[in-house]
Amino acid sequence: MESAISETLTLKCGLQLKNRLVKAAMAEHMSDSDNLPTELHNRSYAEWGRGGWGMLLTGNVQVDRTYLGDARDVAPNPAIEAEVIRRWRTWSAACTKHGTPTVMQICHPGRQSPMGAGSRCLTAKNIAPSPIPLNIGSGIVEKVASAVIFGTPREMTQKDIDHVVEQFVYTSRLASQTGFQGVELHAAHGYLLSLFLSPTANLRTDEYGGSPAGRVKIIVDIIHAIREAVPADFCVGIKLNSVDHQSESALKVCVEQLKLIVEAGVDFVEISGGSYEDPRMMDGTSSNQQPEKSARTVAREAFFLEFASAIRAQFPGTPLMVTGGFRTRAGMEKALTDGDCDMIGIGRPAVLKPTLPNDILLNPDVPADSARLVTQQIKQSWILKMLSNRSVGAGVETSWYCSQIEKLGHGIVHTTS
Repeated sequence: MESAISETLTLKCGLQLKNRLVKAAMAEHMSDSDNLPTELHNRSYAEWGRGGWGMLLTGNVQVDRTYLGDARDVAPNPAIEAEVIRRWRTWSAACTKHGTPTVMQICHPGRQSPMGAGSRCLTAKNIAPSPIPLNIGSGIVEKVASAVIFGTPREMTQKDIDHVVEQFVYTSRLASQTGFQGVELHAAHGYLLSLFLSPTANLRTDEYGGSPAGRVKIIVDIIHAIREAVPADFCVGIKLNSVDHQSESALKVCVEQLKLIVEAGVDFVEISGGSYEDPRMMDGTSSNQQPEKSARTVAREAFFLEFASAIRAQFPGTPLMVTGGFRTRAGMEKALTDGDCDMIGIGRPAVLKPTLPNDILLNPDVPADSARLVTQQIKQSWILKMLSNRSVGAGVETSWYCSQIEKLGHGIVHTTS
């Protein structure tokens, strides 16, 4: 019988995936000084492209070079558009050389753009739906760090909102023009679109706040505008935070917002979770302060699978991708056969073994008890362990995996013990 993870999948736009395994988006930090992709991108994605993945998701491409999540993020630059097009075409060609469809994750960091990351002057403030500073911890060190590195964002004007919508459209149009099969809007992990969705980060009283429908309006506007600017077969997905699924009110709000997003025309929804304030997407572990997960969640091996199951019940026709926590082929198979998700997102294990699908997960010669994913636990110094905020430790792990992706671009694959 055919394995569930090896089954093909056709998205609403017509994009066909040869299997259900997706190389998830991860921080890369490999651009040049113009924020253009380099040969490191081309070589690392060529390696993933030949690995047997059903789809590749790129790391964050910021839509506005003024605000970057990291100084070495990829971002479009209209001043050198011809060179941007040339470099992006080379990058997409490397991704798709072996027929693997590739979707570009696009993002605006909002208040999570650190000082010095971006073309703005050092005194220019970040932007956010409301002027609420980033909370990275309750200690003095964390509060000072937040004030110095991120500052208090300024509340976006209507002109700012219109400009952000235009930037998402411009980036999507470039992605389509240069050979990528789609874009994924990053509306998770505390970035700008995620802030608009949040009732605690978005205190606006205009049409972009005040209700679940108001808070999702900017995303709906972006999706509609992208659809008008790209071909019908261009894929548009979205990445969302999971919420505390034990809270009925939070889940109800999420369902209400997702209904409007789905109606606007997305081809798939990725469920992830965490932000720099609670960086579960960065460190692969659960905080001791988090409620104990149910046995079902542990059995399914994904941090956010119960939430995805609840979303699936509300939107059975929308392809769902769950990223985070899968560590065995058996766990992936069960999630798929139970109908809880349609795609399995794999991040860090894909860095350590880029050919994971071909060599292990889709290889019938590898028995089930050996079909496991491997990650690397990164040791932290005693100083970092003393800090109250987990973002620091998560950042250490993120930096280590970024360095491994860069090594992959140099042709060096990490050897796990």
